[in-house]
Amino acid sequence: MTSRLALTAACLLAGSAAFAQLPPAPPHGPMPPPHGAIAFQAGMVATGRVQQWLINPNGEADGLLLSDGTQVAFPPHLSAAMMQMLRPGDTAQVSGWRAPSVPVVRAQTIGANGRSVTDQPPMPGMAPPPLRDPGTLVAMSAGGRIERLLYTDRGDVHGVVLADKTIVRFPPHIGAMYGAQLQPSAQLHARGWGTRGAQGTALEATSLGPTADTVREVFGGAGVPWGPRGAGPMPPAAPMMMPPPPAPAS
Repeated sequence: MTSRLALTAACLLAGSAAFAQLPPAPPHGPMPPPHGAIAFQAGMVATGRVQQWLINPNGEADGLLLSDGTQVAFPPHLSAAMMQMLRPGDTAQVSGWRAPSVPVVRAQTIGANGRSVTDQPPMPGMAPPPLRDPGTLVAMSAGGRIERLLYTDRGDVHGVVLADKTIVRFPPHIGAMYGAQLQPSAQLHARGWGTRGAQGTALEATSLGPTADTVREVFGGAGVPWGPRGAGPMPPAAPMMMPPPPAPAS
């Protein structure tokens, strides 16, 4: 009996020690900086005049372009709150995270006109926010001079702003594929799906080229005629424009 009691007590002590070593639950607080190989600088503050909204193809704002070229990124669920707080021409103060040599701030808090909006993680146990209505996407085309490249917060090109302020988006691997052609002042024509609204025009490109006559499809080739969400066939693409071959090794 004595040995059984001793064994029970030892198990309880071992369990208590293991429990004491468990890390405490993380407190509710500001969103942590992005993880990865890039050393993000936290707490960086940018201040500048808002030049334009950065609109995604669903018609939501998910960023700001400041007059000094800084791009401010935030999640699209903050679009309505941001648009109520400020408008182009206002001065915004931004705190968040930024990777070295990348002109993008991942915003934690944006303030303007005596108000502020903060991106907060959900409280433990909270249900996820309801899915947002993506709006009605329509087949669109846009073309003109590239005014500015758009970057992810890791420095990958994932879109451009044309001279008429139209925003063309695409995944970063497409930006890398067409990197030699996606340069400021170069001509670009895009076909895809997006929205037009009071705050701007944006589309997700399915075909790219320097002119309307030289676009090529960038997703699945010419054998994929359907647009997103079963919206119907895309307008026929013109002859393909192949990306430039890689430079020979020296």
